[in-house]
Parts: sequence; C-alpha cells; structure tokens
Amino acid sequence: MKEIILASQSPRRKMLLEWAEVPFRVIVQNTDESFPADLPRTEIAMHIARNKAHAAKNYVQSAFHGELSQRPVVAADTIVVLDEEVINKPVDRADAIRILKSLSGKQHKVITGVVILHGHEETAFADVTEVVFYELTEEQIVFYVDKYQPYDKAGAYAIQEWIGVVGIRSINGDFYNVMGLPVSRVVQALHTINP
Repeated sequence: MKEIILASQSPRRKMLLEWAEVPFRVIVQNTDESFPADLPRTEIAMHIARNKAHAAKNYVQSAFHGELSQRPVVAADTIVVLDEEVINKPVDRADAIRILKSLSGKQHKVITGVVILHGHEETAFADVTEVVFYELTEEQIVFYVDKYQPYDKAGAYAIQEWIGVVGIRSINGDFYNVMGLPVSRVVQALHTINP
C-alpha cells in the first residue's frame, strides 16, 4: 500500500496504523471541532473528521507538489454518547471524575467518524461500538484519573488502559474503534482506492 496522509496527532491512531502496516505521514492543521446542534449523533464525528481531512488536504496541496499532494488523506474523530448526550474530553480532574461516574454501570456508545479524501472522491463512514462499564467505585475512578490523567480522551478513559482492563463488562462492536480508529474498516476502504 502507498503512503497515506494521516490528519491526526492521536498516538493511538498512529499505533493502530503501524500495527496494520499502513505507511503514513502525519500532517495536521488546526480545525474547528464544533458541530451543528441538530446533527444526528452518528454524523457528528464524521462532520469533525471531514473538517480535519479538508484542512490537511488543502495544506498539502498548497505546500507540496507532485506525488504527496495526490496521496489519500485520512482523518478521524471519536465521540462518546451517553443517553444521546455527547461526552467530550474532560476539561480538568473534577470533570474527568464526573464523566466516569456518569458512565459507571451504564452502556454508552463510542462513535468514530472516518473521512478519506482521494482526488475528488470522498469515503466517509461512522463506526459504532457499545460499551458497558461495571459499577465503578469512587476509589477506582479517582485512582484511574490521578494515575492515567485521561484529559485528552473522549469519555475520560482509554479502553486499553487499567480502567478498561478492570472496569469494562462488555463491548459490542470493534474494540479498536473504542481506541479511536476502526482500523480494519479503514484498511478495507484504502484497498479500494489506494491498492
């Protein structure tokens, strides 16, 4: 597979693409991550990912010439939804603790939107995984937040960290989607446009 442009600084997305042996170069531009209030929940992450993808593509086309400007651009965004409420990244320690208390003992959805731009074509999809936490004690939540400081993570947790190992009762869907990228689905899409 040819090298792609990854419009994300997420260490987890980079790691998943490395595991899948997809060659990539990271090029990220700052973008607005707001979204229309009436947007369906499954479309929010795609809306934000689309903005990221177009910003990176526009930069590549203006700053580089030749082959690099022709490479597919892949962008993704992950949100957590609890009872139709979008749970963002925590703003501080107290907010992280509040978020995890709200997720404790309940099912929530992790939705990752992916947008791939290639030439004038766009491939976009959202992958949904349902996650159920056990009832978490306050001691567990505080321990996790203080040790792992999950302030850059939607829903204030990472499934591959301690809280995922001990606190998650079940998942329905793609495990890697919860990490931030439904990588097998991305690879399938890339094979159709970037053999």
